[in-house]
Formats: sequence, structure tokens, C-alpha cells
Amino acid sequence: MAKGSRPTKTTQATTETTEMTETEMPVVVTADLESAPGADPTPSAAEPQPEPAVVRDRLPLSGIRVIDVGNFLAGPYAASILGEFGAEVLKVEHPLGGDPMRRFGTATTRHDATLAWLSEARNRKSVTIDLRQREGVDLFLKLVAKSDILVENFRPGTMEEWGLSWPTLQSVNPGLIMLRVSGYGQTGPYRRRSGFAHIAHAFSGLSYLAGFPGETPVLPGTAPLGDYIASLFGAIGILIALRHREKTGRGQLIDVGIYEAVFRILDEIAPAYGLFGKIREREGAGSFIAVPHGHFRTKDGKWVAIACTTDKMFERLAEAMERPELASPELYGDQRKRLAARDVVNQITIDWVGSLTRDEVMRRCLEKEVPVGPLNSIADMFNDEHFRARGNLARIEAEGVGEVVVPNVIPTLSETPGRITNLGPPLGNATYEVLRELLDISAEEIKHLRSRKII
Repeated sequence: MAKGSRPTKTTQATTETTEMTETEMPVVVTADLESAPGADPTPSAAEPQPEPAVVRDRLPLSGIRVIDVGNFLAGPYAASILGEFGAEVLKVEHPLGGDPMRRFGTATTRHDATLAWLSEARNRKSVTIDLRQREGVDLFLKLVAKSDILVENFRPGTMEEWGLSWPTLQSVNPGLIMLRVSGYGQTGPYRRRSGFAHIAHAFSGLSYLAGFPGETPVLPGTAPLGDYIASLFGAIGILIALRHREKTGRGQLIDVGIYEAVFRILDEIAPAYGLFGKIREREGAGSFIAVPHGHFRTKDGKWVAIACTTDKMFERLAEAMERPELASPELYGDQRKRLAARDVVNQITIDWVGSLTRDEVMRRCLEKEVPVGPLNSIADMFNDEHFRARGNLARIEAEGVGEVVVPNVIPTLSETPGRITNLGPPLGNATYEVLRELLDISAEEIKHLRSRKII
């Protein structure tokens, strides 16, 4: 694609699962996601941009084939990331119903696709195979032999019960890289427990920290963060394993527990307890190391986030308030004094923010370079000039649904930006293509497999 362009519109071509831990034609029109510095703002953050003059034929992961046999998000989201940067992703699903993610979330005019499925199952082809039948397992192993990466997220032991143990998979493809995401990992006393993001948030300690002091712990947002975070670590592991395979020719197994992925990002709670016996408690929107640091309501009923993590930042806030004396050494110019007088400093900030509209608070803080931002709803994001400039929302044509707005690809690479080739595919849309062209199975045999509900 032409360097310097960042269109955000593309078109998609027409054409009983086991217990989970979580969660025929390829598309050719794509969206180049490289930013265009200095581009004029468009009327909407999701406004389509001109199509590029040249389509990049090769992305960083072109030539890599990924099998995604998981359900929902934890693990499959890693495959989505790889697909955005050129990998061919084959979504292997049960012939009856497919991935439960197809029925999870807001319904659309397509019976086999919710909005969640359309957005998160992007850049895939769907291949239906029943892995609980021997013929299905044999077919799957043929596919594994021609692939580079396998992603699964069933409860530990499920793949083995199907005859798809790691040694068996390695025997047909020694270079295979396998990502296994589960609630508690493949080892340990809890490994056989069901694992979902909500449970992982609780077990990892995240939910314990979410909410206000002395009150009921809350969900840390509505998104299944654990699923996404575990998948990000999984994608990193896959890329590391690919580098290892380049050197040795050998694949390897990647084991990610959803809870441990969340635990890994909880800053210093472990060393604080290990060294000092300190247990971090819920602090609402505040921070144990800084004040004022939280969410504050404005006169017009909106909210802003303010984060003064250093003395200099608080000095700037005092100037924005037109009360520079607040940052004097005698009052609250030192972080330790502000922490000791947390309630007083917060109340000063609450009163000031509450006397102004959000636009006024934003203007005054930005003029003084105080870290501040609005608490955006999705409607705010659709109309925000920065979202427009960065191309964060992509408009994609989904078969049987029409135009759908989804989050665009990140990160942005200067030479090989990623792309969205299609949204979540119809069930089995590539089964014939893959079996006939990739596995060289005859049309007659494919017909036989269909009649036996193997595919």
C-alpha cells in the first residue's frame, strides 16, 4: 500500500463444543493502517478514507499459517493479532454451531455472528471439523502438518482426550508452535478448573483492588481484560518461538494461564507484601503514590481524569486553579505532605473541578500542561479529532450485515502496517477451499465427510 496513507475502509467477500476455558473465499480488499501525518480531519472518526493505490503483497507474517481451534477470546485473540500482520488464520470449528463466540454479545442480522464475533474473529477463514470423531482428528492432523502455529484454549487434558497430545502433534510437525491458554495453566493443582476472565481477575488480585475502600469489589470494566492480556502474552510467546525455530528448526509449547497474565501487570503488590507485609487495598479511582490522582465531576455533570504524580505537576495544577500558594513548601508542594493530607487535597480538587464545565477544566489544565483527560463514552470517541487523526476506528463491510465499525489495528508499523482483511467469517466458509486446495482431498471424499458430519 502507498506509504503515508491510512484508509480505514475495506470489504469482506461474500460467500457442541467441549468445555471451554473461555471464552470458501478469502477477502482481497484490505485496509492499510499507516498513519497520514497532517491529514485533514474527517467528519467522523469512522469516516472511510480513500483506498490506497498499491496493496502491499507481503506483511511481516506472510507465509505463516495459524490454526485457531479455541473458543471465545483467550488465545484466539492472539491469532487475530497475527492475522492483522499477514498470517493466514484458519478457524477450526465444530460443524454444528461453531465457536460459541458467534452467539456471545449483541445479535446482528446474520444468525451466526454477533458484533463481538465480527470484531474479534477478524482476518480468519472458517473450517469446520468435528474433533470428537476419529476421522476429524485425522483430518486435523493433516492440517497441523501443513501449519506453523496452533492456538487452543480448552481445559487442560481436552486435546489429549481427543488424541491431540503435544507429542502426537510434534510427531506430524516437529516445527509446530503451540499456544495453550487456560484459566490456571497446564500445570498445578488448579489446572483442571474452569477458567474465565472474571474468575482470573478475582484469583489474580485485580478484582480485590477494584472499587472503593470498604465497599464491594467491582468488575474492573466490562471487557474481559484477562482474555486480552493472556492473548497478548501468548502472541509475544509465539513471536519468540518463531525466532527460536528460525535458529533451530524446532517448535515449542507456550503455556499461559489467564490469571498469571493479569497478575504480571499488577505493578508492585508482590514485592510490597513480600518485603514489608503490606496488602494493597481498594482506592477507588485514586492512587496510593499520588494525589490528586483520580476522576472528578464537572459542573455540567461530566467527568475528567487528573493525575498529578510529581510535585511539578501539582504546581501546574495549582496555577491552573489560580491558587499557586497550594504548591508552596508550607502547604502541599511536597508529595509526602499531599499524601498525608490526601482528603484535603482531593476535596480542593473536587471543589475546583465541580465549579467549572468539563471544557473549562480541560482548557485550563492543558494550558498549564497538567495531565488531564475526559472520561470518554464511545459516542465521545466517535467524534474525537484524535481518534480521527489516528484512524482508530475502521469501517468494514461484513457479509450479511453491512458496514460495521471496529477498532483498527495496533501497533502502527512504519514499513509494514497491519490490515483488516475481513470480519468474523460465516461458519465453514473456507472448508471446501482448505480441504480441496491445501490438503488435496478429492471432491468425492469431501462429500463423504460432509455426509458423515465430520465437516
